[in-house]
Amino acid sequence: MKLKDALKKNKFAVTSEVQPPIDADPDEFIDRLKLIRGRVDGFSLSEIEIEGVVGDTIKTCDLLKRNKFDPIYQTTTRQKNRLQLQQDLIHAHQAGVENLLVFTEDYRLTGDSLQEMMFFHVDAGKLSSVLDHLREGHTVEGDSLPDKTEFMLGSGVDSSWGKNVPELEMVEMEEMTKIGTGYFLTTPVFDLDSFEKFLKNVNTFGVPVIAEVLIIRNASMGQFLNRHVKPGMVPDWVIKKLLRAPEKKKASIEIFADLATGLKDLCQGIHIISIGGEEHLRHYLDAADLY
Repeated sequence: MKLKDALKKNKFAVTSEVQPPIDADPDEFIDRLKLIRGRVDGFSLSEIEIEGVVGDTIKTCDLLKRNKFDPIYQTTTRQKNRLQLQQDLIHAHQAGVENLLVFTEDYRLTGDSLQEMMFFHVDAGKLSSVLDHLREGHTVEGDSLPDKTEFMLGSGVDSSWGKNVPELEMVEMEEMTKIGTGYFLTTPVFDLDSFEKFLKNVNTFGVPVIAEVLIIRNASMGQFLNRHVKPGMVPDWVIKKLLRAPEKKKASIEIFADLATGLKDLCQGIHIISIGGEEHLRHYLDAADLY
């Protein structure tokens, strides 16, 4: 099922981020995703750079589309002017992409190399200007396009505030609601109580919320994220459980399953960050009864 259809039919949506293959065999990349075909409603691909090499996101979106997966083109509005953003969106549309996930600055954790993590918000004015023109079938310069371009739009929100959401954050969410965002994607969720308090603010907009769930495979991974990405990002209880567990993979799966199960009662879906572990994702989905 496509992401748009899953949200429309009130199905608990499941999306996952994957890394555009750089050195990997595209066939092997697709074979890994086939293991979870029908269980994930959309795969997001970000514009990432790993060891100086940038993956071809649009080409990978096209590869997913040709293999009957629903790609989500993930891009940024920061450090891009309207023409650059427009060019990217036109290319995504030409590749058959129907889903657009936008941040001001990307903060992805895909691949074997963990990158510095940052989370900013969408430049709603810039994005709205470009989208409005594309929806009408012409560019911001006034040139006609072969057809009108329409995306299922998702935008990032910082859920770490809990109940104390800053006014600026609320204003930005309101702006994204006005330009037609189809869902909000949160920062990684580990504390369900805090997340529920955050939702009481966000639910006033009437926009579906998809919670990001970060798969932590071992304690050293959690410690790395806390040291180099964001202090306290991975809670102590997660790290301690993984340290004490005789079977690290089993403990990792249990942590994911407990979070995913709890989120089913709170929001409209989850977005999984597996950090290069797509081939193991089916085991996590099994444990959380996500079919």
